[in-house]
Amino acid sequence: MVADRLCCLKIAGRANFNSSVDFKTLINELRSRGFHCFILDLSECVLMDSTFLGVLTGFGLQMNPQGAGDSGGIELVNANTRITELLENLGVLHLFKVNQGAATVPAGAHTLDHTPARPSPQEVTQTCLDAHRILMGVSPDNVSRFKDVAQFLAEDLKKLKAAQ
Repeated sequence: MVADRLCCLKIAGRANFNSSVDFKTLINELRSRGFHCFILDLSECVLMDSTFLGVLTGFGLQMNPQGAGDSGGIELVNANTRITELLENLGVLHLFKVNQGAATVPAGAHTLDHTPARPSPQEVTQTCLDAHRILMGVSPDNVSRFKDVAQFLAEDLKKLKAAQ
């Protein structure tokens, strides 16, 4: 739902590497259209994998470079305990406003059409690699968590590019 310069997105099910490229594409498209406030309704999101968390973190860093959740343009509504703990453990929770309860959508909000991305394996791998690098850049504790994953993804990406 969109209204004025506010966008409300509902993320349902498993937010993982498969949906990360589409999420990133949608957010970039909305930002290019002038949207600068985002409400992410997570009431039906059961989990987020590290790739999606990295993409979300990158978005949080772009929208809130100072890292003060109160002044950022991203609000996470109804995140379950597991997702909130993941964001906290990764050292990125401060990038977002976090609330429980009904998402407030302005009067006159309407649905915006979006064509889902059909990413290539190379695009998915690149997004996964970028997401993990973002997480490692945010907190030194994340380097030990994701360095092997990032190395594997970098090698896989080289193979995919060589096969093209």
